[in-house]
Amino acid sequence: MYWKFRKTVPYVVLTLLAIIFVLPLLWILLASFDGNASQAVKMPTQWTLDNYKVILSSQTNQRAFANGLLISFGQSVLVVLFAGLAAYPLSRYELRYKSLFLYTILFMTSLPITAVMVPVYKMFLTIGLYDKTLGLILFLTATSMPYGIWLMKNFMDNVPIELEEAAWVDGASTLASIQKIIAPLMFPGICVVFIFTFSGSWGNFFIPYILLQTLNKLPASVTLYQFFGQHGMIIYGQLAAYSAVYAIPSILLYILSQNYMSKGFNMAGAAKG
Repeated sequence: MYWKFRKTVPYVVLTLLAIIFVLPLLWILLASFDGNASQAVKMPTQWTLDNYKVILSSQTNQRAFANGLLISFGQSVLVVLFAGLAAYPLSRYELRYKSLFLYTILFMTSLPITAVMVPVYKMFLTIGLYDKTLGLILFLTATSMPYGIWLMKNFMDNVPIELEEAAWVDGASTLASIQKIIAPLMFPGICVVFIFTFSGSWGNFFIPYILLQTLNKLPASVTLYQFFGQHGMIIYGQLAAYSAVYAIPSILLYILSQNYMSKGFNMAGAAKG
């Protein structure tokens, strides 16, 4: 009896956790098609696409989604590029202060972003990067570099250095070996870093809210507050539709990258074999 109880409890707990996570998603799907949506999770009494029509036809929302894609994609590309270049010497060379540098990077990942926003805000005002999309992308890239370097180094460690040495014997330069040998074999790691960075940037509200002021430059994560009125009035149907559309880029990126990640793993396995 006791053994059956011990086997049942984990499944009960996992089921409750699954329900807790599924309920908000279910509310978004149902409320987005409900003409009279409310806070409750319920089947729509009046199915409609008006919520999506209002969201997608708004120029403000279109511009916000475009801004969010630009910021997230730009940051992800820069993180993959710079983190890969920074991880290479940490993975391939015996540096004197490598352990200290790695521990410093690890410490930087634990710093709360709210602790540095006041000096960053002041610095952006001083150097003229406040309310600039480029400045926001550069700062987001800097905040994502620590974990990007750690992840890139771990994936790069799994690529046999003998393959690079063979390329060097054939006359390839270091950059050429990175481009033609390491990058294809660690493509799964590149995808992981890119997706992780993109998802974090796409859902980031606090930093763009602080560093951007012009309405036309705000990403979709910030313009979400437009559905919350001053007197507690919330347009639940449009909020749900906006949230559903807002989730599409991350979902599509994850789905489309699965094939490339599988190919990357196969290439790595073939190289090691």
